[in-house]
Amino acid sequence: MSRIRIYVPGDAAALSVGAEATARAIAAEARQRGLGIELIRNGSRGLLWLEPLVEVQTPQGRIAYAPVQAEDVRALFDAGFVSGGAHALRLGDVEQHPYFKRQQRLTFARVGLIDPTDIEDYLAHGGYRGLANALIMQPAAIVMAVSESGLRGRGGAAFPAGIKWQTVLAQKAEQKYIVCNADEGDSGTFSDRMLMEGDPYTLIEGMTIAGIAVGATRGYIYLRCEYPHAKRALEAAIAQAHARGYLGENLLGSGLRFDLEVRLGAGAYICGEETSLLESLEGKRGQVRFKPPLPAIEGLFGKPTVINNVITLASVPHILAQGAQSYRDYGMGRSRGTLPLQLTGNIKHGGLFEIAFGMRLRELLYDVGGGSLSGRPIRAVQVGGPLGAYLPESQFDTPLDYEAFAAIGAMLGHGGIVVFDDRVDMAAQARYAMEFCAAESCGKCTPCRIGSTRGVEVIDRLRAGDNAPRQEALLRDLCETMTHGSLCALGGLTPYPVLSALNHFPEDFRSQPTARAAAQ
Repeated sequence: MSRIRIYVPGDAAALSVGAEATARAIAAEARQRGLGIELIRNGSRGLLWLEPLVEVQTPQGRIAYAPVQAEDVRALFDAGFVSGGAHALRLGDVEQHPYFKRQQRLTFARVGLIDPTDIEDYLAHGGYRGLANALIMQPAAIVMAVSESGLRGRGGAAFPAGIKWQTVLAQKAEQKYIVCNADEGDSGTFSDRMLMEGDPYTLIEGMTIAGIAVGATRGYIYLRCEYPHAKRALEAAIAQAHARGYLGENLLGSGLRFDLEVRLGAGAYICGEETSLLESLEGKRGQVRFKPPLPAIEGLFGKPTVINNVITLASVPHILAQGAQSYRDYGMGRSRGTLPLQLTGNIKHGGLFEIAFGMRLRELLYDVGGGSLSGRPIRAVQVGGPLGAYLPESQFDTPLDYEAFAAIGAMLGHGGIVVFDDRVDMAAQARYAMEFCAAESCGKCTPCRIGSTRGVEVIDRLRAGDNAPRQEALLRDLCETMTHGSLCALGGLTPYPVLSALNHFPEDFRSQPTARAAAQ
């Protein structure tokens, strides 16, 4: 008799709301009833307000129940949930849920569907087809495919991946490296973590293809230390890939080699900047390097290095498996493919939502996200992490596109979207941006190190009404200096949230409480 397959997410999001207790309760209840089950700890499907989300494989397909706490398990078994029985928590097929159904999942196609550390499951769902194609292509053809796909870096700068790869390919060096920036430190972002915990082989395959494309034989995943579940998943997957010949010497009998390992960062935000990351990876203090030379020419240990973030590299297997045009068919303008958006903050339906570029922010907030969790009007949205601009309601019709956001003085960044209702104090948010920069600065350049500290002081004087016109002028001048004088994006982008708050919500910077604030 075949065993019943039950899926309970084992990633950090589900674990934080009781998934481990739910899994134990299911196993215990099945034993007590004499039922043979196979309990699979998959990744989250991304509907985070419904975690822990439990799925059961039935002849009619996978049936979901959510949110399932340990105390719900006995009643679920009584209702016959192992065969898809009716219950108040029954959702049906997750992929038919309105939140999931309207997505266009390319990078996250397998997340939640497979056992993350089972290479056979990965292969059964189309894994390593991209690598198989890459092994019969010339390196220049692989790079060309990535270029023609329109893939741009998903870490913030949106630099074309193919140009970076071509630069490394053109270098003559005995040793080259592939480095994955998995130091996901922006507020409201979790797509890297979800991918690594839910489908680590996609990242491993993408990095292996990158190595073949540019002639690199070694790769490093620079992972933030706050991601222990991702570390375990990655290391288990890497071990299996080595054992099966998908990593190491003589990749699948090709005569090529690529080795991969995980290195932990200590949690400094500045190490999300690629040159600071390289310094840390070399065992030094994480400080920004001067450019030139670019890392593609002199990167890790002075050797040519491809540095891309998790989602960029994890997008590569689809491109090589399905073709550059297949990926390019998604999106708009120069923003091609899909972007995993992360809805957080005061939002009813928070989670991960992968969609092609072009959806308008308003549609994402209300039609997908369901509006604010509090039920109050959404006043502001910060897109792109702690250094992203605050967008007012008047800009909610902006399409989610790199150039469209740049045109309004904002950035998509890593796709993190944090929602605030009408009770937010935007002056306090602007102050936080400056304070964050001061705390996280590596200290190498004056505009960032000193400017952010002075910025906090100026905002405090402005809010106190201490010669407000002069303080506002001083704050704007300081922001201009930081934008144009900082060595890296930490200081250079801090003015984005500060100026957007000042420009769109000037009433919050006045010393007298507004009617809105008084009503709170």
